[in-house]
Amino acid sequence: MPRIAAPDPAARPQGCTNLKLRQLTRRVSRQYDAAVAVAGLKTTQYSLLSAIVAREPIAPGRLARLLEMDASTLTRNLQPLIGAGWVEVGAGGDARSRVVTATSSGRAKRAAAQAEWKRAQLALNRQLGDERVVRLHALLDECLRIVNAAPGDSDEPESP
Repeated sequence: MPRIAAPDPAARPQGCTNLKLRQLTRRVSRQYDAAVAVAGLKTTQYSLLSAIVAREPIAPGRLARLLEMDASTLTRNLQPLIGAGWVEVGAGGDARSRVVTATSSGRAKRAAAQAEWKRAQLALNRQLGDERVVRLHALLDECLRIVNAAPGDSDEPESP
């Protein structure tokens, strides 16, 4: 795997970061989509089902924040999982709260797709190289922390 030269510290960013990220995510998503389609899921469904299984029962608001997703997008993405009988939304700890859980068939569906997802992950690791993937994950985690800490970009009310 060829090494990429370290960027010039005096260099200025060129091009649109959003475009570059979207190009990469579309390309990588195609690989994962093809893999989990074998189990009858889309990657968005697999990710959502995995997050639910790992943290159930989970409040919808917490799930949306965990996945960096708007509440309305979460609601829309949950509907096919609920319709397929893989996820349920039930009463929470009080009359106003709700929780999301996976059904036994949802857990089985996720397990079937997990093996395919793992194959896609290992293929991408081989394609990019483990060291680059580790660096990419660290950079993405760092960037997420920074953008999530940006003032005015929080679901929490600002203090006076």
